[in-house]
Amino acid sequence: MNPTFTSLLSAFYTRRFLWLLAAIFTLAWFGVLDYRHLVASDEGRYGEIAREMYATGDWVTPRYNGYKYFEKPPLQGWMTAIAYTLFGVGEWQSRLWTGITGYFAILATGFTAWKLVGGERGVLAGWISAILLASSPMWSVGGHFNTLDMGLSSILSCALFSLILAQRNGLSIKARRNWMWLCWAFMALAVLSKGLIGLVIPGMVLVVYTLTTWDWALWKRLHVFSGLVVFLLITAPWFILVSIKNPEFAHFFFIHEHWDRFTKDGHNRKGHPLYFVPLILVGFIPWLWQLAQGFVRAWKDRRGEPTVSAVPGFRPLWLAGLWAVMIFAFFSKSQSKLPGYIMPIFPAISLLAGLALTSAFERMSAAGEDRSWKRQMVYMTLLVLIAFVSLPYTYQLGNAPYERLEYQEYTIWIAVALVVALTTMIYAWSAIRGFEHKDPAHRLRQLMDSLLRVAAAFFILIQIVGLGHDTHGRSISGADLAVVVRPYINDKTPVYSIRMLDHTFPFYIQHPTIMVDMQDELEFGINQEPETWAPKVADFAVRWNKDEAPVAVVPLKYLNEIAALKLPMAEVGRDTRRAVFVKPTHNPAPPAKPYTPPVN
Repeated sequence: MNPTFTSLLSAFYTRRFLWLLAAIFTLAWFGVLDYRHLVASDEGRYGEIAREMYATGDWVTPRYNGYKYFEKPPLQGWMTAIAYTLFGVGEWQSRLWTGITGYFAILATGFTAWKLVGGERGVLAGWISAILLASSPMWSVGGHFNTLDMGLSSILSCALFSLILAQRNGLSIKARRNWMWLCWAFMALAVLSKGLIGLVIPGMVLVVYTLTTWDWALWKRLHVFSGLVVFLLITAPWFILVSIKNPEFAHFFFIHEHWDRFTKDGHNRKGHPLYFVPLILVGFIPWLWQLAQGFVRAWKDRRGEPTVSAVPGFRPLWLAGLWAVMIFAFFSKSQSKLPGYIMPIFPAISLLAGLALTSAFERMSAAGEDRSWKRQMVYMTLLVLIAFVSLPYTYQLGNAPYERLEYQEYTIWIAVALVVALTTMIYAWSAIRGFEHKDPAHRLRQLMDSLLRVAAAFFILIQIVGLGHDTHGRSISGADLAVVVRPYINDKTPVYSIRMLDHTFPFYIQHPTIMVDMQDELEFGINQEPETWAPKVADFAVRWNKDEAPVAVVPLKYLNEIAALKLPMAEVGRDTRRAVFVKPTHNPAPPAKPYTPPVN
């Protein structure tokens, strides 16, 4: 690197400025977790699983809507239940683990780039890599929705980064061992987060890496035996306990939820083999050129001398590239596909793209030529301008009158987001004025200023669009109706859900529901405890007449059918999806005028 650049950070970006920048980003990242209501299905599901864990005190057997639920291990449920214990049950608490893991992966990506490159140049590479990940639409969205995919993606990426950092040149035997133990610990946490995929993905990538580089010496540095001890100390206790308490667990979890999910299409999540291509293109859309450059560098790294710190024979960039390619190939082959499955590749591709952009900035600064960055700026400005075309389409969405009003309001949010992003992009253009007349260090400062503003434009755009979704998500969640219904429910109240697994309403009424004439994804749990549900509506009618103070949640499309039963029912209120009933003799008495949604 040109020695002119060595004082860049101390001259232009003081530690106080960098800490301030980090603090602003931290507030922006976590400050929006509480703005939106939970949406179906993942946010409601995982918020409720943790709430039931917190309410019952059973941290071994996960339950959803009162039924045994073994589709996923309990790590995220544990972490969210701890958040409920510390801060109470709420929306931001249910998203806190997702927010923390997404944020931590950004730090881990920057830290890895810093340590691989080293010195002040490494600091620059670290900041750029972290900025690229933070401003990637897919990662920014995923970090603010309560799903398992963000936690898994962050933990798996930390396992990859720990492995890469353990193979740096000049490490002591103890330091290398400790980094590898950390890698094994992250793999264990990944298994506790979403199952055997936490071990399968790293193992698959490692085998392909070895075969493509013939780097068998790496296996001697994995500390396999002591690493397995670390792995089993973390994973084994829960698997043993849950199997002792629930003998049916092992077959359902390992066969149905792993082998069958990958090989069969019974989960109704099939997708085209290229299903994930548009998700990657849109999810990393500001930095696609840098991604291409990063993969070119990774390919060259496969046979040439590594450009970052690594022991002889180890190819860290090629490993990161293989990580992305193999995960893409694995889930593209799978018969079960959801958007979040591709998220584990984003920290790795941000590392590759960040290192490529660091080198590009150095070349541009030294040569006094910024045409390639200006082309990138034109591309990103056009992206924002083209997005304005979506506004008329969004404005016309919706079938029912209330839906059309919601989408019309959402269109305003999107328009505001695009205006703010475009304004920030114009501000980013101003950072590179007079580029060719400055010295190399000042040019690098201009490029970094421009990058920060461009990244801010995309981050702000995604956050505002995400916040605006509550114009539609609020009515779906049932949160407003739950406020009216909650006084009619205590711990012993039977709450029936007619032919609907309502993913969000149980969270807001803080009470599970008894399924009626529909099992949905609760089939396994219902089959274990068949007395806990009503197989037919007629069974529900019998139970309703016997119960002293029941509550029923009825989808609007079934109101006439339920009315035909002529049961003693009084409506408490309704929203755009559901109506809630109690007995006329209920204490407290049902309202004279049932609640109705503010938008009709």
